[in-house]
Parts: sequence; structure tokens; C-alpha cells
Amino acid sequence: MAESFRYIVIGGGMFGAAAARHLSKSTEGVALIGPAEPLDYQSHDGVFASHYDEARITRRFDADALWASFASRSLDRYREIEDESGIGFYSEVGCLFVGPQPRSEADYLHRASAVALSMAFPVETLPPTQLANRFPQFDFPSHVSGYHEETKAGHINPRALVRAQTLLATRGGVRHIAQMVTSVRDEGDRVRVETADGDYLAERVLVAAGAFSNFQTLLPRALALRAAPRTVVFFELGEAEMATFSTMPSTIVFTDREEDHVYILPPVRYPDGKVYLKLGGDIEAGGFDRLEDVQAWFRTSGDAAERQRLIDIAVQLMPGLAGCPTSSAACVASFTPTARPYAGYTASPRIAVLAGGNFVAAKSSDEIGRLGSLLLLQGGLGEDDFGHQMAPVFQ
Repeated sequence: MAESFRYIVIGGGMFGAAAARHLSKSTEGVALIGPAEPLDYQSHDGVFASHYDEARITRRFDADALWASFASRSLDRYREIEDESGIGFYSEVGCLFVGPQPRSEADYLHRASAVALSMAFPVETLPPTQLANRFPQFDFPSHVSGYHEETKAGHINPRALVRAQTLLATRGGVRHIAQMVTSVRDEGDRVRVETADGDYLAERVLVAAGAFSNFQTLLPRALALRAAPRTVVFFELGEAEMATFSTMPSTIVFTDREEDHVYILPPVRYPDGKVYLKLGGDIEAGGFDRLEDVQAWFRTSGDAAERQRLIDIAVQLMPGLAGCPTSSAACVASFTPTARPYAGYTASPRIAVLAGGNFVAAKSSDEIGRLGSLLLLQGGLGEDDFGHQMAPVFQ
């Protein structure tokens, strides 16, 4: 006989775990269903997740008021989550944006500066000469300026944040079921959630499955959502490099073409005991239409050409990295045509969806999860929560 809950959250990643925690503070009868991180990627035949990492940039400086607001709301709760769970995940090392002077009001840095001003975020603008003096780790081009957010910015450990959210959710009464969902069906007055090990019923279901949202028959109709490949590069640091880079902020560098920007994480210790500086970009095209293709990508070390491009850029920007051992990994980012996350109901009034990180959502995941909990509790979102701007688009 199927076990019944009031609400089920599908997906134990950054959105789903946050939604479960917020639900645990308001109601009973909640289940969070999602598999654990695989121990062996090569033999794993289930779903993956992009939060299987130790560092993601967090900052409020953003060209979109929605993303800036969600980041700010989440940042305001980081320390609370750390204190209540006993799990640290936030490093307030600041965030630095670097790029050419904006040429028009449409440029990202111009729009982000305007949003920061309107929301009273303290962001210091640094001309090229000050930039070089403040951040000697870098060898920036002479024509670029900096935008430095010293407080409420830095990086988070996504694995640790998900652990903290899940711990607090279960402590608040949420049932955590470490299984992969294979089907979701609206049966009229209830929703049936199927896994390989059993069925579960709920009054309402929130699908927060990230890049895997369109697979496994989780939704009545597929989302307009592109699951795109991304490659990240790691520089293994020794003592000399640590002395050079240990005080750097999280950094995002724009070239003369905004779409060629790269992001750089400060040195972080990984589970293998080594310290790595990570770098990634946002230019890889294409997407995955089949579950098998996403699984195959996660089993690789990313794209060889993109890996070399990122290595070359990193050494050009940070000459002190020259000679460091390098490695790479595959990641997947989910993009929506609106460039905003989806938070709303499907054709079924009992099945809601929370998806579409657009490569910037890790820092905002607690707030996005809160909005997912409101979808289940209240049936919709108001204008204070940008509800109409996050209506899901379907294929």
C-alpha cells in the first residue's frame, strides 16, 4: 500500500532541500525524495546533480533585480542555517567583478551597478590603477575596472549547504527518502509518485529536479528548459601558490564580449585533501535531450577544448598558476528562455515545478526553495516574490 503525505518534494538538491526545510517550519506530512550522491560515477546509472562540488560564488551584485533580491534574501539566512545545523558552508571573502567600462545602458556591469544602487548594496568601484594595487594576484588588462562587493559575498559549499538544509528538514519532521523517482501521475484527488522501491501519494507535489526535470515522466508536459554542458577546470595549489592566492575574492571577469566571461573560485580544500582553485566559463553551446546523454556527460571530465581554453585564460589572468597540475570535470547548467527560474504549477493544480538555475542560482537556492514551499502551502506566489516573472514555460 502506498504511503501518503500531504506534500512531496522531488529532488534532494539545492532547491528541493531548501523547500523541504521551509516546509518543515510550517506544516507536517512532508517527504523529500531524491537519491544520494553516487559513490562511483562510472558505474552509476541514475541521476546526477551539479551541486556535487565544494564551491559556488555568492554575491548580490547582479544585473537583474529578481536575482539580486533572491541572493540577498538567501544571504541573510546563511548564518542562521549554519548555526541551527552546525554545518559551515559560507565563506565571506568578497566578490570582485572585472570588465571594460560599460559602453551602453544595456551592458551587464552598467545594469548591475544600477541595481546595486537602487537596493543600497555597498559596491566599491575600482579604476584600473587601484584594481592592480588591491588584487596583485591578478594581471588584468590595463583598460578594465573593478566592482568589489566586500561583505555579503564570497563563496558557499553547495554539498555542505544541501547537507545542512536536509538535516534541518528532517529534524523538523520531514521524511527523507533516498530514492530516484521514476514517475509522477495526477490521479484526480492525489498525486502518485513512483520509485523503484515503492509508491507514495500526496495532495501536492513539487518537482525540483534541476536538469533532470524533463526526464523520468516527472511532469505532465516538458518544460522549455535547456540542460547545457559546462566544463570546469581545477588548479592544484602548492604552498607557494597558496601564499599568492589565499586572500583573493571570488572573481568574475568579463572580456570585451560579455558572453566570454569566466568565473574564478578562491582556493578551497576538496575531499581528497588537496587545495584547488577552480575556474569555469559560460560559452559551451548545445543541450541534452535524453537522460542517457546527460548521464554520459557527467561521467566525463568535460570538453578537452574548453578545458584548454580555460587553462590558457587562467594563466593569463593569474601568472602564478603556471606549472600547477590541472584537472577538469563536467557540470550541467539549466537555462530557461526567460533567464529567470520557474516557480509555478503545471497543467495539474497538484503538481508544481521549481527549476531553471540559469547558471547563477546556487547562491539564491534558499530563497528559491522558500518560494517552492509557498507554492505548495498557498498555491501561488505574489508580486513581492516576483511570481508572474517565474511562470513556467512548456514545450
